Amino acid sequence: MRRLRNVKIVATLGPASSDYKMIRALFEAGADVFRLNMSHGTHEDIRARHAIIRQVEADTGRPICILADLQGPKLRVGAFANPKGEELVEGAAFRMDLDATPGDINRVQLPHPEIFAALEPGSSLLVNDGKIRLRVDTCGKDFANCTVTVGGTISNRKGVNVPDVLLPLAALSDKDRKDLEFACELGIEWLALSFVQRPEDVIEAKELAKGRAAVLSKIEKPAAVKAYDAILAVSDGIMVARGDLGVELPVHSVPPIQKRLVRGARAAAKPVIVATQMLESMIESPMPTRAEVSDVATAIYEGADAIMLSAESAAGRYPIEAVTTMNNVAISVESDPTYRQVIESSRTINRTNVADAIVAAAREISEAADIKAICCFSQSGTTVALVARERPRVPIIALTPLVETARRMCLTWGAHCVVTEEQERFKGAVISAVRAARTYGFATEKDQIVLTAGVPFNVQGTTNILRVAPCDERLVYKAPE
Repeated sequence: MRRLRNVKIVATLGPASSDYKMIRALFEAGADVFRLNMSHGTHEDIRARHAIIRQVEADTGRPICILADLQGPKLRVGAFANPKGEELVEGAAFRMDLDATPGDINRVQLPHPEIFAALEPGSSLLVNDGKIRLRVDTCGKDFANCTVTVGGTISNRKGVNVPDVLLPLAALSDKDRKDLEFACELGIEWLALSFVQRPEDVIEAKELAKGRAAVLSKIEKPAAVKAYDAILAVSDGIMVARGDLGVELPVHSVPPIQKRLVRGARAAAKPVIVATQMLESMIESPMPTRAEVSDVATAIYEGADAIMLSAESAAGRYPIEAVTTMNNVAISVESDPTYRQVIESSRTINRTNVADAIVAAAREISEAADIKAICCFSQSGTTVALVARERPRVPIIALTPLVETARRMCLTWGAHCVVTEEQERFKGAVISAVRAARTYGFATEKDQIVLTAGVPFNVQGTTNILRVAPCDERLVYKAPE
């Protein structure tokens, strides 16, 4: 199955998309990556969905990527004596403390001493996705006396955000550590790390993953935005998690932050996903709003590697329609001449080693001559990521003998991933590339492709050769080694 677009689609699985028929339909509609949300469902639920994805992969003959999204620490208030909660009014005093006594109109438990340890007078506490806002007046190691600046109904276990301070909390809770080990043993390609505040959070997750999965950092806190360059340097990929960003930061600041995060990840040749509320109305409606379509298009114009559906595909009434809509928007945007102008004007020139020079040359040759595809042999996926950073006008065929690498590369912009046999000689690699280009409809025997590879084969980090090859195997066989 050949996609007619370069941006990838991530679809979250859930109650609305948990059986073989639906998961296969989502894949056929355009989903390239399936997200397993570790915040919901038991390990057995996750295991069952994982098995179905792998069955769809086997039945369709195309690698499929799986992303396990770790929950991260959840900060919530305690319970109230009134099960319906209390109505806080602007200007009223309200206290949060460690007392487990059920809350009332004056106070409630906040069972997180780490928050009190970090708070300062003037800090903000946001409750229920920012619908209620409190300003800290005085605070200590076990309390915070606040003034309500935005009122509303506060009720049991509502979430709390603390945007102004760096919290002394690790990104990985005890549950996350168990989930991480479970997911890695199960066999997934990417781990999405929540609550990232500092590069050390990412380093810890990578040490626990031990190379079994790549680690993608979710940028959802102001601290992560401030430390973005350092976090990006140690991450394998990035997710622009706009939900919490829009709660903890002024909502008007999110679009420019999104642009900066996407551009930074592109320059570093690391996959970047734009996520949250992309087609939110399609949870209940078979048609998106025009504003949502424009939002999806903006992420594509920015050059994001992937765009993500959350509740739309996990719990919505129209999961297939949501994926289809994303697929159609992507095809339309990438067919627009303005798209190429925007993408190419934002290309970062990065030439620091032989591999950088090889992939840049591959892209330039493909644009100067009648080339149908750039074919990359890769053990780790690094060369494919470098080619994708160039955002070439022709398709990228990513060939690897490792199914794990093929699956992982499914998140990379433009990569059509093919599992091929190991190669010992360059001529064999050329023949494999030619066959893949023709088999998947990228070229005919009258066309040419560009091939990048590393010699010796099957060694990571050795990209050192580029060749323009005819797609007629008879001519390949006649060519010298």
